[in-house]
Amino acid sequence: MPMINVNGKSVRTEPRETLLEALRREGIRIPTLCHWEGLPAVGACRLCVVELEGQANLVPACATPVVEGMRVHTHTARVVDARKTIIELLLSNHPDDCLYCPRKGTCELLRLATELGVTERTYRGARIRHAKDVSSPSLVRDPEKCILCGRCVRVCSRVQGVGAIDFTGRGAATLVAPAFIDGLNVSSCVHCGQCVMACPTGALTDARHLRRVTAALDDPDLTVVVQHAPSVSVTLGEYFNFPPGTDVDGLLVAALRRLGFDVVFDTSFTADLTVMEEASELVERIRTKGPLPMFTSCSPAWVRYVETFHPRWRDHVSTCKSPQQMMGSLIKNVWARRRGVPADRIFSVSVMPCTAKKAEARRPEMLTDGRFDVDAVLTVRELAELIVSKGIDFRSLEPAQPDHPFGTRSSSGKLFGATGGVLEAALRTACFLLTGENPASDLTALRDTDGVRELALQVGGTELRVVAVSGLAAAARVLEEIEAGHLAPHLVEVMSCPGGCVAGGGQPHGQDAAAVATRMQALHRLDRGAPLRFAHENPEIRALYEAELGEPLGETSHHLLHTHRGGGHEA
Repeated sequence: MPMINVNGKSVRTEPRETLLEALRREGIRIPTLCHWEGLPAVGACRLCVVELEGQANLVPACATPVVEGMRVHTHTARVVDARKTIIELLLSNHPDDCLYCPRKGTCELLRLATELGVTERTYRGARIRHAKDVSSPSLVRDPEKCILCGRCVRVCSRVQGVGAIDFTGRGAATLVAPAFIDGLNVSSCVHCGQCVMACPTGALTDARHLRRVTAALDDPDLTVVVQHAPSVSVTLGEYFNFPPGTDVDGLLVAALRRLGFDVVFDTSFTADLTVMEEASELVERIRTKGPLPMFTSCSPAWVRYVETFHPRWRDHVSTCKSPQQMMGSLIKNVWARRRGVPADRIFSVSVMPCTAKKAEARRPEMLTDGRFDVDAVLTVRELAELIVSKGIDFRSLEPAQPDHPFGTRSSSGKLFGATGGVLEAALRTACFLLTGENPASDLTALRDTDGVRELALQVGGTELRVVAVSGLAAAARVLEEIEAGHLAPHLVEVMSCPGGCVAGGGQPHGQDAAAVATRMQALHRLDRGAPLRFAHENPEIRALYEAELGEPLGETSHHLLHTHRGGGHEA
């Protein structure tokens, strides 16, 4: 364990760690714009430079391994001046539209400029102009705000295994863009939004639906119905100074009502419905020797990934719509008829932790009788912005309950927000369908945050093998193992975003592993103390089948809750 000297203080370091890791562990804040935890250092931005005694040049802390006896100075005048100059050079070719930028308040470049005392434009010259790419239904790419840090490129290729964007051009003409500098809509982008989470500026943002939602709320002829995803309640509070993982479910419902939404539903209800349909589909495939393994279909980025990179597996993807789309279908085709509201006078909104949900809502198979099931999708970020813009004091609201008949949920539905949760919820009901009894023990082994978790359990004399996957790069490895014959699961859950929806592309910007872990733990706590833990025991789910759907996989449920009768999803 090497010992180094930092600013006159002896510091013991860990073997094979970098200066940046050692300094941050000691509570010394070193700025950086290109570093991303878990990925190899590239030293692109040079903001993390420090001074080493005995060396003439400043060195990047992110790419410099610790060596016994190092004497490091982190904030000398020379170091601070170098960092300030880098920021000034970045700003020389950066737009001055901070008041209008979607990242105002969360821009890392602006924060560092403020911290380093940059108060005027030092370097002047002609700015390079680029057109904004608004072709994607879920993401917006603004090359003029790109600082070429490369975080999005590395997250897209290394963490997600997609590689939809990369560096192109040379010198001053360098860009981060899809192949041939084409639009994101014709690239291999799967809409997961992890590039948005990684971007330190407004170069990559989500396609905003705020205007269409506020316009609908102001239209007296529309009935505006909103649903909120399982993970939203344990994340939204962070925008209003609640500790990460605080469940603000009641305040969330109250805020949505105060905003003017006529009806508020909990998407966890249709997560329970997804469990019923998906577990029934798995049991049917096992009994009829259908395509196995069956892959979950709740994550639209995963569905898009299969279609783009592994089309041979399309028939193995569950035909179930996601909980968002199931709720949208129920709102316009069941709730509307019961209430006597014309479906074309309903504006259906969802609040999701995911940018890919914006693209999913516009897929052709999400049309029911010629109407889209969901009209607009707000990210958690957009909802927080809307609440603030309407002058609502979130913390002072009186907690409220969602509306019925789609408001009662089991804790299984709530588990959909974390990696392994969909699989755990589905297995609880699959065990019941196969044996007539609930599982005797919890399936908490699937809750591990590793990229891949395997589990085999005996169900009614049959061994049921399942795999939970976190992140698309891990999914690619699992597909390789299955193709090679090293894995033979019956059911595979894939969460596109590492950690699940609690770390989705529509959540708070940046990389905060501790916050993500706390959000996951909050969902697990809600499950432990829940009086209703199984989707098949949800009384409102039972009532819905009795009154409307008949039975899982029946004709009506297929029409409303599935993409089509064959395997996989439509292109």
